[in-house]
Amino acid sequence: MKSIGIVGCGAIGRALIAAVTSGQLAVRIAGVTSRTEKSARDFLGTFASPPPYMSLSELITAADLIVEAAGGAVVQSLAEQAFAAGKDLMVISVGALLEHPEIIKKSRQSGCRLYVPSGAIAGLDGIKSACVGAVSHVTMTTRKPPNGLEGAPYLVQNAISLVGLQEEKEVFSGTAREACRGFPANVNVSAAVSLAGIGPDRTRIRIIAVPGLKRNCHDIEVEGEFGRLHVHIENVPSENPKTGKLTALSIIRSVQDVVDPVRIGT
Repeated sequence: MKSIGIVGCGAIGRALIAAVTSGQLAVRIAGVTSRTEKSARDFLGTFASPPPYMSLSELITAADLIVEAAGGAVVQSLAEQAFAAGKDLMVISVGALLEHPEIIKKSRQSGCRLYVPSGAIAGLDGIKSACVGAVSHVTMTTRKPPNGLEGAPYLVQNAISLVGLQEEKEVFSGTAREACRGFPANVNVSAAVSLAGIGPDRTRIRIIAVPGLKRNCHDIEVEGEFGRLHVHIENVPSENPKTGKLTALSIIRSVQDVVDPVRIGT
């Protein structure tokens, strides 16, 4: 049975452990690690039969597939170590791939697979197919409740406060690359859309804070020689308001697809 190692102790890690424990996901969890051992052990202590805690080097040695769920700051170093050990890597913090495109190059050079799940978005298969031909534009509009955007570097740097917001407010408009730098915990979906399509500098992103909104909403529009594609998604947030429940479900399915010889869709 293929084994996975989980890097990170949050909503994604919890969902993966629950899926394996329930038998929904036919893999073995080799172990879990985090930036601090205490946080990892506290996290594992919430499970009746937790997988073992391991150091990062132990985890990479023990697992067939490393699943990153710890934030973009760890991705570059993690990729270097995983590929050097001949291990495959699944990256959840997709925005890091825009900052470090050498990770994609290294995957191709080493032959180690780099998996980028759809996460909180849908329609990547259509975008990939459309962009084989000529495409005039790819735009994405994200609407989130204000508390799902709090603390974003772009808001801090530009002194944009969402406290007490009474009506919807556009807080960002720019490229996918700029969006991922300014909102690293919020718009990994825009990185995935840009990588599937016409790139991070041609993909346009708008981010709107909407008071009272209960879901994270995304609208993607693609137009080209194939016609027009419009995708609308409304995600229920997980216990982490920055992460939609669909993200965790997407990771579970992506790991399932790694071990399943049958592949549906582009």
